[in-house]
Amino acid sequence: MAPSVLGVADPALVAARKLAEPPAPGKPHGIPVPGSQQPGYSATYRHFRTGTKELPTTINPEITTMYEAFESSSSRFANNNCLGWREQDPNTRAWGPYKWMDYKTVHRRKNELGAGIVHLHKEAGITATKYGVGLWAFNRPEWQITDLACMSQGLFSVSIYDTLGPQTAEYIVNHAELHCVVASANHIATLLMIKERCPTLKIIISLDDLNDDYRPGHSKKDMMMEWAREKGVVLYDLNEVEALGRSHPRQNSPPGPSDPITINYTSGTTGNPKGVLLSHRNAVAATSSCLMSNLHTTENDVGLSYLPLAHIFARVAENQCLWSGASLGYFHGNMLELLDDIKALRPTIFISVPRLYNKIGNAIKEATIEAPGIKGALSRRAVSVKMDQIKAGQSPKHALYDRIWANKVKAALGFDRCHSFVTGSAPISPEILQFLRAVFSADFVEGYGLTETYAIALCQVLGDVSAGNCGPPSPFDELRLRDVPEMGYTSADSPNPRGELLIRGNTVFSEYYREPEKTAEALDADGWFHTGDICSIDKKGRFAIIDRVKNLLKLAQGEYVSPEKIENVYLASTPMFTQGLVHGDGLETYLVALFGIDREHFARFAEKVLGSKVNPEDTTAVLDACANKKVRVAVLKEMDRAGKKAKLSGFERVRNVHLTIEPFTIENDLLTPTLKMKRPPAVKMYREILDGLYKEHNAENPDKAKL
Repeated sequence: MAPSVLGVADPALVAARKLAEPPAPGKPHGIPVPGSQQPGYSATYRHFRTGTKELPTTINPEITTMYEAFESSSSRFANNNCLGWREQDPNTRAWGPYKWMDYKTVHRRKNELGAGIVHLHKEAGITATKYGVGLWAFNRPEWQITDLACMSQGLFSVSIYDTLGPQTAEYIVNHAELHCVVASANHIATLLMIKERCPTLKIIISLDDLNDDYRPGHSKKDMMMEWAREKGVVLYDLNEVEALGRSHPRQNSPPGPSDPITINYTSGTTGNPKGVLLSHRNAVAATSSCLMSNLHTTENDVGLSYLPLAHIFARVAENQCLWSGASLGYFHGNMLELLDDIKALRPTIFISVPRLYNKIGNAIKEATIEAPGIKGALSRRAVSVKMDQIKAGQSPKHALYDRIWANKVKAALGFDRCHSFVTGSAPISPEILQFLRAVFSADFVEGYGLTETYAIALCQVLGDVSAGNCGPPSPFDELRLRDVPEMGYTSADSPNPRGELLIRGNTVFSEYYREPEKTAEALDADGWFHTGDICSIDKKGRFAIIDRVKNLLKLAQGEYVSPEKIENVYLASTPMFTQGLVHGDGLETYLVALFGIDREHFARFAEKVLGSKVNPEDTTAVLDACANKKVRVAVLKEMDRAGKKAKLSGFERVRNVHLTIEPFTIENDLLTPTLKMKRPPAVKMYREILDGLYKEHNAENPDKAKL
């Protein structure tokens, strides 16, 4: 790799930012490859900048691994802030301002830690040179230092979701055959408890200092060390392993492009998680795609790390920050206080998921356009003008309303410096997306990806203010649709081709680790990854996710329905809903549903129906309103209006509904850590309620129950 120049940006990154510019007005964003259409499939589509050329692997030929990317940034921006964190005052319990490690410090520490990790493995009798290291902690600078340390010795990390319990941790440790797990202190006891069922586990490294104020010989560390010895495990803290690396130095052993960077376990909606084997080639292509198409980060940018780093979406976001020399500030661990971290950091880029954007959007609406008096009137006028610009395909920026309104709203939230927003992981309501574009007056793009594609496969181009689509293919991949005639989706559909999304290219994984049958099911002989997602392609070559292949219910009259499609209709058009489970019994001719509600919106709706106050902070009052028959009937009328507007067929519209507060959570095991609902377990848990909805409706409509 050519030497870098201190303080000078990588010319390839500067060039990539030019490539991020949108196509000329009216030109397509994704283009079909001539002659690529085959029977049963759409044409193959590519990003407008890739065209028919060979798919690229990187934006910089000198960088083929994420190890090389960080080495380049560290030499160019040695003194730049790299990783930041906040410390808590032990007396007041208040969180202080961000503190920072610069790039040269992180570079030194990751080299020392990498050498120390290898030394411990050799002492434990591990002779292999390529192996995984477990990582079990919420986001923190040490997580990233450990990941970089693994790269420095040609090793790879295996992340364990911080929110999942002992069973999943045990499965991953055994399936990935881990000898070492690096974990926060709160997980060490769990690792020791499952050790007898994890024969390969020999080393535990604590990210936290285990010393405390107990008597010598009786400290937390002494007790944990003794327990570890009894279990046949050596226990160190991070500082000790870095010291081992200093006393037993090793030259770096860099990985190659085809070497694994991680085995990333999908959280899975059914069964055990699958280990997705991802290479440095995948990581470099995905990160290049982000830098080239949707998030033009520079050495001056500041990002916030709070999405779980065990999820590939968060990982690619951090990869691109570290490649470009940007700064990464870590949240202090409490999602309920995330806004406090945002205000303290004032990020310039922000990557999140629809669930949080919905909360931010609803909070802004309540404080602005729904406010009384002059404040509300000015807010409504500002939003109206800016929304008209968006509808016309223009930028939401406005010289007057940004200065006197939007900038103040952004500053109140800590987003006054933020120039770019990205949403992914799940579909976002077009209404919320357009509203936030109007408020933030910034680049705001929606993307789509999977663990199997290192988080990116589609992303809107900068300057595109459309909603309801995820943009064209990544510049590093090609995409096409497979006909699914049993669901009524084909490449011949008008006005837009429809079918199952297939992806091939440089971000696509190589295998599910130690699961050849599942690999063969997902990757066909021609290298196409079958996603299971149903898409449509518009005339500009932009893809929209509209359904799932496997989510089909067959009703008694023989009609097939897609519950996920119907859930998305109601969630997108009914602000009081935050979660949804649409269910169809094969012995019935209609659908019922269970929806989680947003307290603030639902309380206002219920007050209008009941004619009395409903305090959104009073859980009992909210649940009573949820159960009130009059309220439920009014909600069904709102849902029916939304269903008709979305042109749902009669058998696709929900006929009875149960309302409650957050029915699906990670804690009750009905949400994956990436916030996807586990459908079969959810139906099982709420079976009695769903059956009761059918009984209630059939009793009230004896002549119509079977219509």
